Amino acid sequence: MGVFEKLVLGVLPLVPKPIMRPVAQRYVAGEELEDALGKLRTLAGAGYSGIIDILGEDVEGEAQAREVLAEYRRAADGVHATGLEAYVSVKPTHFGLRTSEELALGLYRELAAYCQGLGLFLRVEMEDHSTTEATLRIFEALRADHQNTGLVLQSRLLRTPQDIAALAPGPLSVRMVKGIYLEPADIAHTAADDIRDAFLACARQLFERGAYVSLATHDDLLAERLLALIAELGLGPDRYEFQVLLGVQEPLWAKWREGGHPVRVYVPFGPEWLPYSLRRLRKNPEILRHVVRATLRLG
Repeated sequence: MGVFEKLVLGVLPLVPKPIMRPVAQRYVAGEELEDALGKLRTLAGAGYSGIIDILGEDVEGEAQAREVLAEYRRAADGVHATGLEAYVSVKPTHFGLRTSEELALGLYRELAAYCQGLGLFLRVEMEDHSTTEATLRIFEALRADHQNTGLVLQSRLLRTPQDIAALAPGPLSVRMVKGIYLEPADIAHTAADDIRDAFLACARQLFERGAYVSLATHDDLLAERLLALIAELGLGPDRYEFQVLLGVQEPLWAKWREGGHPVRVYVPFGPEWLPYSLRRLRKNPEILRHVVRATLRLG
């Protein structure tokens, strides 16, 4: 990242919302559930399945967490009504983990049972390292009664191979990611090559224990190594899929889909679109330049 982009990062939160909103449309379906459902329909027409996520995290108190549960019930109803191949995904702190692990587990159980009745899958997200232990406990407790649930693991964290080994036997669905959180060097890989190598090793470990693995990446070089691993192990498309973020490197989606590999798109929506969009912009210096030009009315 150049000096220009680094300077811009410091002022991004000051960019007016009217300018940010059109940029955010690249990464966020909209503020309303119908926006997300419409995006899922469009993606399905192009051959992609989906994930629906309500933007937000770190809610405070049981009342707010239960409001989130109600929103996710409506989202699940909407996905079910469309008949599209999609599922819902929830962050633990969006279900009140910072308030109470018991509260978060209870809400996950309610949503898992509700989704199960609709024939839908539910993914338990993974956040920064301060929530890892609690998230793993929640998932294992949830999975004991609800097989329609899955987990996210991050190759960046040094502990992940041990976490995989410690997961209880039985059917397992894991979304493998590099991890967007910048963690301390004593608990995490910090070099890009090390994170990539760890991703490949964790994917192998998961495949070898029989898991279904969602390979969440936009790294073409890593994807080639993952495809070589899949070929080596003789795995069919019933054992894996690629997962991608809405608006990020779409030519790669088409390349994988045309190669016969299943691709699923993460479709976030909700009024909390600005923090999410800022995180995406920090990963894309080229779009940063467009935002600054628009802010300064230079183009």
